[in-house]
Amino acid sequence: MKIMLIGKNGQIGWELQRTLAPLGKVIALGRQELDLTDLKAIRQTIREVNPGLVVNAAAYTAVDKAEDEPELAMSINGNAPGILAEEAARCSAVLVHYSTDYVFDGKKRAPYTEQDKPKPISVYGKTKLAGENAVREIGCSYLILRTSWVYGLRGRNFLLTIQRLAAERVELSIVNDQYGAPTWSRMIAEVTAQMLCRLLLGDSGKIEGLYHLTAAGETTWFEFAEAILELDQENRKGQYETLLKAIKTE
Repeated sequence: MKIMLIGKNGQIGWELQRTLAPLGKVIALGRQELDLTDLKAIRQTIREVNPGLVVNAAAYTAVDKAEDEPELAMSINGNAPGILAEEAARCSAVLVHYSTDYVFDGKKRAPYTEQDKPKPISVYGKTKLAGENAVREIGCSYLILRTSWVYGLRGRNFLLTIQRLAAERVELSIVNDQYGAPTWSRMIAEVTAQMLCRLLLGDSGKIEGLYHLTAAGETTWFEFAEAILELDQENRKGQYETLLKAIKTE
């Protein structure tokens, strides 16, 4: 089976190149090979590859910047997934699409479930929800996997940002009243492959649909930063000491 992986250089995409390999021939595409703002190119590329599986690990993820670039964010996060779903349906392929906890407003005092009604409050969240809805409305065979606080050793994420800032600054002020579940990109890729194994072996009636895919437990950004620096200090053997200051979101 041919597997078309979009977003090969991202945190999750990089890991997926390894975990998807046992399932078939992986055709991995980055931004240079496929521009998700070019809807015509998306259709043409899928028709040329004719994959049995399409995995979309690409997205516009600059949450704050999206407020100033809503059209670009919607093009990549909202419109492109719909075209992917249409083309996946045309060639009878399975589509895997990743989404985010930003489709919720964050006011619930317990973990969100798949049954909770989305209520995004940011442009980024609204565009990601639009992408989800587009995939679901097309009617192709799909997995939508919502995750949160993704980190890894590639790309841009909180882990790498804290490590960098700790080497540059004496003090770091980190929010301590936002709760979430930091989720390792490699775990996401491995679980995705396991789910696809079940789906492709005929278990699709049990697992096809929308799922929340995160690590267990919860923490705050401040506590996450504490854990990062504690481990980083051990690795760097005391090359620096950074004082963390807990602050409120406001």
